[in-house]
Amino acid sequence: MSEQSPADGSQASDARFGALVAEAAAVSVDGWDFSWLDGRATEERPSWGYARAMADRMGRARAALDIQTGGGEVLASAPELPPLTVATESWPPNIARATALLHPRGAVVVADADEPPLPFGDSAFDLVVSRHPVTTWWDEIARVLTPGGTYFSQQVGPASVFELVEYFLGPQPPEVRAGRDPRRARADAEAAGLDVVDLRSERLRTEFFDIGAVVYFLRKVIWMVPGFTVEAYLPQLRSLHRHIEAEGPFVAYSARFLVEARKPL
Repeated sequence: MSEQSPADGSQASDARFGALVAEAAAVSVDGWDFSWLDGRATEERPSWGYARAMADRMGRARAALDIQTGGGEVLASAPELPPLTVATESWPPNIARATALLHPRGAVVVADADEPPLPFGDSAFDLVVSRHPVTTWWDEIARVLTPGGTYFSQQVGPASVFELVEYFLGPQPPEVRAGRDPRRARADAEAAGLDVVDLRSERLRTEFFDIGAVVYFLRKVIWMVPGFTVEAYLPQLRSLHRHIEAEGPFVAYSARFLVEARKPL
């Protein structure tokens, strides 16, 4: 049996790197479905089961709004939707995807810039939901909720997956690491006149098994490393590829919090 030289091993590693990156750079990142990462990355799920809990509330609502629906996948997972169901989304590829998925369910998708005001009248919905909103406009949510209505949301917490973010961007300042604090969410909700009835947070282990998973993730979750492209971060990608091959999966920790707030009667 012939022995492999270090040069041969390096060439094989470079070839794997090129193939993995090319594959991940070519695949579509439209919508909010992460199934392409099956077998390539894992993320622990929060114990509260957002999709299941959201679906339960949808089944009891009369008029519901899903803000920043993405491709509509989470909303579409609810077995029963209210008679009036509306979703908003800003990114054109996601608007088309959500429309195709939700229109057959009787839900309307509205193109919205994700900036106030929401394009709806006062007290229009008894349920407003949102999974991983970029920004939560609490005053607008309070305005469109009926008295007694509920806002139910799973959000990204502080310093989420920052092990990966800082691998590419370097150490982040304290004010950036402390962003999206659930305590701030409580304060902002209460300032908008809502009563916070549930607030929970968890940190969850995330593993990336190959460099293709990292490329796909950063292309899809565009706010993690703003302006990410393979070309711009090629040295970091090569270094991380070598790290994964030598030491196993790259481990990071995502932060999630659940908030449920109610508009007083």
